Amino acid sequence: MTLPQPGPDALAQSDALAARLRARIDAADGWIGFADYMHDALYTPGLGYYSGGAQKFGPGGDFITAPELTPLFGQALAAQVAEITAQSASEVLEVGAGTGLLAADLLLELDRLGHRPERYSILEVSGELRERQAATLASRAPALVDCVRWIDTLPERFRGAVVANEVLDVMPVHLLVWRDGAVFERGVAVDADGHFAWADRPAGARLLAAAERLGAPMPAEGEYVSELNLAGEAWMADWGTRLEQGALLMIDYGYPRAEYYLPSRSNGTLLCYYRHQAHADPFRWPGLNDITAFVDFTAMAEAAHGAGLDIYGYTAQAAFLFNCGILERLAERGEQTTPDYIRAARAVQRLTTPQEMGELFKVLAAGKGLGAPLLGFARSDRLHTL
Repeated sequence: MTLPQPGPDALAQSDALAARLRARIDAADGWIGFADYMHDALYTPGLGYYSGGAQKFGPGGDFITAPELTPLFGQALAAQVAEITAQSASEVLEVGAGTGLLAADLLLELDRLGHRPERYSILEVSGELRERQAATLASRAPALVDCVRWIDTLPERFRGAVVANEVLDVMPVHLLVWRDGAVFERGVAVDADGHFAWADRPAGARLLAAAERLGAPMPAEGEYVSELNLAGEAWMADWGTRLEQGALLMIDYGYPRAEYYLPSRSNGTLLCYYRHQAHADPFRWPGLNDITAFVDFTAMAEAAHGAGLDIYGYTAQAAFLFNCGILERLAERGEQTTPDYIRAARAVQRLTTPQEMGELFKVLAAGKGLGAPLLGFARSDRLHTL
């Protein structure tokens, strides 16, 4: 695949990160697990994809998320957030806020609904993105910025609504390989020419135990490759002690376990994104590519429930948005023949049709101390599939 060539500054940043990765591999006797490589490629301070300065979101970046398509996404989501905060506390925590568009849309709609939060916290690892978020909020929701704060770590205790849109998919994953009746961990080495290369080692006891519960097929010949997101599971379980009352809303692309580890998905789900092109080479220009993997929502729900959280719902993004009133908010745009309405309708179509994001993306809600079934899962809940 031919990808656009990065500029000199971007290449220099990538080369600096690659040198650090080679040094780490050399210090680890020539091999590190892919989860370590992915972590450093995405989060090394100043050099990693999410901690460097390159534009990531929107038409000028590498991919477009739902908030970049239309404010209607945030407006619909606000209905669910308002229901959660009304039953817990008037506080919202957004993890990984991107350009700040979702925060602005949520704040504006929550204010319109009479549920302006007392505090809106944003956990963001990128200094560049913090600046963009602050600028977006100052431009789009200037009257509401006084309740916004940025934090560096998760709070020890929290009550309210936690929003995580496309967060679990960029948590570092282990790569597992089923081959010749055994399970291996796929990691990263450096070949004789100094290039990064795949290298497999027998999986350790921890990964073997985790692999047993997945139900992945052992091929009669060849190999079966897939991911294990232990970081995501640990993150979900961590909320068992942090969350006192409220709910987490996890929005991401993925499957329940029974659909994740299908025999036909023998190459796994790992993908990289660069300038709106998807490719499968995480070694190309480290630090300049987003690296993602689909989410095993069964694993996330099990981790949350095992840590004491209730699972309030799981459904496709389309059903969630319909339940939260996205079509009603679209109708408020006015005449269906206006350019504004047509643009908004096309965005809603992309968010909700099965061929686009409507089926691929799912929503999982987990929490404590809430009452009736949540609005977003009132119809078409798929908890039974987890």
